[in-house]
Amino acid sequence: MFSGGGIEKRGISKAVNKRSSSRRSSSSSTGSGSTSGSSSGSGSSSGSSSESGRSNNSGSSSGSGSGSGSGSTPLGSPPHVQMASHESLNSESKSSSLNSKLGHESAGSPSAGSPSPPKSVCSSSSTSTDQHHHHQLAHVLSSTSKLTVREGTRTLRPDEPTLVPGEHMEGTAREVTYLCPYTGPKKGTLSVTNYRLYFRSPETDPPFELEVPLGVVSRIEKVGGANTSRGENSYGIEIFCKDIRNLRFAHKQENHSRRMVTEKLLQYAFPASHKLPFFAFEYCEQYPENGWTVYEPIAELKRQGLPNESWRITRINEDYELCETYPAVWAVPAAASDTDLRNVAAFRSRGRIPVLSWIHPESQATITRCAQPLVGVSGKRSRDDEAYIQHIMDANAQSHKIFIMDARPSVNAVANKARGGGYESEDAYQNAEVQFLDIHNIHVMRESLRKLQEVCYPHIDNAHWLSNLEATHWLDHIRCVLSGALRIADKVESHKTSVVVHCSDGWDRTAQLTALAMLMLDGYYRTIPGFAVLIEKEWLSFGHKFAQRIGHGDDRHQDEDRSPVFLQFVDCVCQVMKQFPHAFQFTEDLLITVLDHLYSCLFGTFLYNSERERMEKEVKTKTVSLWSLILSNPSDFENPLYNPATRHHVLFPLTSMRHLCLWDKYYCRWNPSMRPQEPVHIRFKELLHVKGQLERRVDELRRELAARQTHDSPRVTSAIV
Repeated sequence: MFSGGGIEKRGISKAVNKRSSSRRSSSSSTGSGSTSGSSSGSGSSSGSSSESGRSNNSGSSSGSGSGSGSGSTPLGSPPHVQMASHESLNSESKSSSLNSKLGHESAGSPSAGSPSPPKSVCSSSSTSTDQHHHHQLAHVLSSTSKLTVREGTRTLRPDEPTLVPGEHMEGTAREVTYLCPYTGPKKGTLSVTNYRLYFRSPETDPPFELEVPLGVVSRIEKVGGANTSRGENSYGIEIFCKDIRNLRFAHKQENHSRRMVTEKLLQYAFPASHKLPFFAFEYCEQYPENGWTVYEPIAELKRQGLPNESWRITRINEDYELCETYPAVWAVPAAASDTDLRNVAAFRSRGRIPVLSWIHPESQATITRCAQPLVGVSGKRSRDDEAYIQHIMDANAQSHKIFIMDARPSVNAVANKARGGGYESEDAYQNAEVQFLDIHNIHVMRESLRKLQEVCYPHIDNAHWLSNLEATHWLDHIRCVLSGALRIADKVESHKTSVVVHCSDGWDRTAQLTALAMLMLDGYYRTIPGFAVLIEKEWLSFGHKFAQRIGHGDDRHQDEDRSPVFLQFVDCVCQVMKQFPHAFQFTEDLLITVLDHLYSCLFGTFLYNSERERMEKEVKTKTVSLWSLILSNPSDFENPLYNPATRHHVLFPLTSMRHLCLWDKYYCRWNPSMRPQEPVHIRFKELLHVKGQLERRVDELRRELAARQTHDSPRVTSAIV
């Protein structure tokens, strides 16, 4: 079935998508680096350049919704199965020439369309004509302004950024040279705030601007010494970023500016290491939509049809005592008592017992997630755990078998026995079949991304591109994750069999697999609010260790816990989007926005490691949610090719290597040569406008037809008796 890559149609409950529409265009680049490269709906190339977050699309290919429709139905397939298109076709026109103003190094250009700024709760913010939707930043300076502008009680110079609510200047260094790897040295002013680094050079027209949110900084190194530096631009600092870039700035020794800049960068780029709060706790913007309300666990379980006779909702972990890395609300088999849950938790790594992630609306086949059993070298067993897995299987009356999908290579699973872990024995778990999905651990993924960075930044070796990319094994890992998720979706949809998913601790590869399988099975998760719910549910509430995997505010760049697990998941989503361009309500711009704010620390969404930690830090009451930005500006991310009828389709993407490609719009976006010739988001805006007009016209014609049929229908009279 899924070797051909198809869509299977099935009924799924409708999503509720609240929309607000305030929009306006901006005339020059703005926005903070936290959106580094991902502007919602942007991708434009206009105005001044800005390598960092000013232009989210900085650099690359078409939006996600672009491309041809699904291909033809394969011979012998039922009529409700549609094939995925084998290639993702870009929607940009190649007829336009590159904008001459894009000769700057910038990651891309400022957004041509930006939302109206929301009201701020901080009195220090200023209003202006230029607005970047990601941070709702107001720029009071045009690209050619020579005047100073007052912001509150402080006078802003033309080379200083307009500050977001809660942001304040920490230091400014003049006569600094940015060593651009694409267009050469640029002299200007380097400013550091408690949120970002901002560089502006007046040498070009419009001025070159570069912004980097300090949360994206991985490490900072000094280059050259007072007595050892020889030659121009040999004395300065180099900044290594989590989003692939490396930035180098040269200072003049006689200005003594390097020390000040370095100290401020270290202090605010790594607040956790300096016992300072994350900037998210200082940021106090207000948005029309409250993103913290997008996911409510009980409401999401009710959307899936719970509770029912086979599954119940429990608050046994309300105080996070049974499992501190799990959410407060679980869905568990109705046949399992609270005592059973406690006994099972004692046999599962870190107390992470099998709990429900998703249930099929028709067959009642389920996806449950957990951590490995504590089998150990001696091969320990737990009657309670075995009975619990049986309860999960019995909850699905259409199947007398259950699959246990272990994300690890079998060798790793066996090796974990020596550390007290292991995997389920088919002899102990009756009617269960264990399958290993061969997805490597976080250390292998971290090394693969490091190699990919060398291939993509700063320069691309076109002559050896394919061999260099193959040597990174990045697409191999993407294929393994996608194939594993596809296998889970196929078991649930086609075989009507329940699946238990786990890796070692159940918060890395397990989250990748369950979230991707749910994305394929349930069209709700392919809408804008549904995708937010998917991330909140499978990643945030179930304890993916974002703080450790990303290193938020932590200066230990060599920490072994860091790994691009979530990045791989988003990459896999993009691969599916390219095969099914009509099945997603959002474009790649939403994915890039999510990734950029994964690092930025502008929002509180991805801070800390678990729901419990976020509750203790009062994240929901003291920070702004990323979903507030996205849900307040849905049109920035909306896919004009989206077909709502696909909500009832199951996606079976093709996962062979010849159908996968590098997500160059993200990984290669800093390279000016990778920019599209025409800003894709502009075409999307036009398509959305035309689509709206056509839909309104269709409604008018239907009303006219209904009125005509009513008017022309023959009069019916009752017989006279």
